[in-house]
Amino acid sequence: MKLSDFDFDLPERLIATRPAVPRTSARLLVADADGLHDARVLALTDWLVPGDLLVLNDTRVIPARLGGTRRRDSAQGPVDAKIEVTLLEPRADGTWAALIKPLRKLKPGEVVRFGDGFEATLENVEEGQGHLRFNCSGTDFDAALNRAGAMPLPPYIAAKRPADAQDLTDYQTVFARNAGAVAAPTASLHFDEALLEALRDHGVEFVHVTLHVGAGTFLPVKVDDISEHCMHAEWGRVDAEAAAKIAAQRARGGRVIPVGTTALRLIETAARGGEIAAWEGDTDIFITPGFRFNVTDGLMTNFHLPRSTLMMLVSALMGSERIRQIYAHAIEAEYRFFSYGDASLLLPGSGANGPNGVAGGGDLHRPPHQD
Repeated sequence: MKLSDFDFDLPERLIATRPAVPRTSARLLVADADGLHDARVLALTDWLVPGDLLVLNDTRVIPARLGGTRRRDSAQGPVDAKIEVTLLEPRADGTWAALIKPLRKLKPGEVVRFGDGFEATLENVEEGQGHLRFNCSGTDFDAALNRAGAMPLPPYIAAKRPADAQDLTDYQTVFARNAGAVAAPTASLHFDEALLEALRDHGVEFVHVTLHVGAGTFLPVKVDDISEHCMHAEWGRVDAEAAAKIAAQRARGGRVIPVGTTALRLIETAARGGEIAAWEGDTDIFITPGFRFNVTDGLMTNFHLPRSTLMMLVSALMGSERIRQIYAHAIEAEYRFFSYGDASLLLPGSGANGPNGVAGGGDLHRPPHQD
């Protein structure tokens, strides 16, 4: 398969830079066995059936973008220079891997100050990333980062506007609890407490997993033959309780529907042996057409970038031709794209006859079309 197989023309005006308000007013494109249906996230109960299990990624985005200064002596006296830092992930030695601009101007041993006594020392540089050691840790570090940092908005939003105080709320899910992500699981941004309660009342069940979304999610694919692409790794965990709940859902013939590609990638990693089990570690799973899904029956997700690994993932789930039809409809109907955009509900094996139609048991786990 070639990278061009996952390309399409997207009008610039359809790239969302702010979310729908309220969250649940975002549009929802439902793709099931009966066709394509234009709906709203608020009406998700019309398309899920009692007993469906939604898998939610409870990672919490940290305010990973920091603006600081470094000081050097010169013939004219001390000189301060601006340094931009985007934290990537904590390392086992207590440092943080970070993207630093301009990295070439910063030398190992130099200190970057972020204000209010919050600072970090550059220890070394590896593969274009700086390793920073901060002057505090634990809850003190979390508090200092929350004061000094800004939300790490995706590049296609950051190029148009800086992050602001509203993004601290908008770019965080209402069920976020495990800090560590530097990008949001964006499909989950459409949920609020009222919708979650409505789904519970409707009989929909939930299970939480954690995948700390990394900055690598925004890296472009640079090879034409996608089999040569090196997928970025991200840390995740499916605990024993979550694995048991998903396994029980499969055993009784119920649907498992991840909310977001991050949740899908994680549960399929935990089920690589065929059956899901508790799992923790770094996953670099790369899902492309031909992939065999072991636990996923559907997916709620946003609309993705052309030529991206996420376009490959949804093409694997729905079939490449079907995804082309779905995205053509989304563009024609002017759905909003990417992180702050609208959502889709992809149900490849659905036998439902419209809203609230209950699929027959055999259809419920029918394997999706594979290219």
